[in-house]
Amino acid sequence: MLSEETFSVVSWNVNSIRARWPLLEHLLTQEKPDVVLLQETKIEDKIFPEEPLEDFGYNVCFHGQKSYNGVAILSRYPLEDIQRGFLGSGEEARYIEAETHGLRIASIYAPNGQDVGTSAYERKVVFYARLREHLIPSLRSNDLLVIGGDFNVVPTDADVYDPQKWAGHVPCTEAERQAFSALLAEGLSDAFATFPPLQASAPHFTWWDYRFRFFDPEKGLRIDHFLLSPHALAKSQGGEVLLGYRTLPRPSDHAPICWKLRV
Repeated sequence: MLSEETFSVVSWNVNSIRARWPLLEHLLTQEKPDVVLLQETKIEDKIFPEEPLEDFGYNVCFHGQKSYNGVAILSRYPLEDIQRGFLGSGEEARYIEAETHGLRIASIYAPNGQDVGTSAYERKVVFYARLREHLIPSLRSNDLLVIGGDFNVVPTDADVYDPQKWAGHVPCTEAERQAFSALLAEGLSDAFATFPPLQASAPHFTWWDYRFRFFDPEKGLRIDHFLLSPHALAKSQGGEVLLGYRTLPRPSDHAPICWKLRV
């Protein structure tokens, strides 16, 4: 039997792949992840930068639309059994999954929900219910499953810098947290809540409001997550928030997150 090696997965809401292209190039060359999950690529499939990413040594699959949403998977290994969206996820490009190197891996960009009581908020709750139904077969088959992305949910008050200020507001409402918890109840684990970060002293937030005049790493939210099947959790080595990418010129409002497994 071959010995297991460390396998790294990075997930990042880039908030436009074209706007963040220099930072993505930096990440691919400096971090050299095995898999990259992108969200909010904001680009149609016909103009997705497939060839430049292949030049970096990645196989690519993507699911996009003009100006909004969009998800992609980059892998140093072949991508197989690609699925774009899931039954009940709607027409927006918010979900893609594939097999690569023995893993079932998915990139997700959950709806924001806007405000409580709006149709967008109701669609978000329904999206989570449909996502749960979609994932149950993979969990029952004991797949090595890793789901990474922008879930647009703050799981607990410990994951927001000012719980009182955000109480009752998207993405901290009880219905959103219950929808997220329903995924965990099916056997998934919230990676960063289960394993301590590799850099325990660093802030664990992943998103910061552009409207703050100065970037303050202590004033963020944790809305980007890795969810792991029991098999994936057993192979986990831990992870970290790549905070430095939020401080570079023209950053996304999200920092990349990284998770490492033995595969």
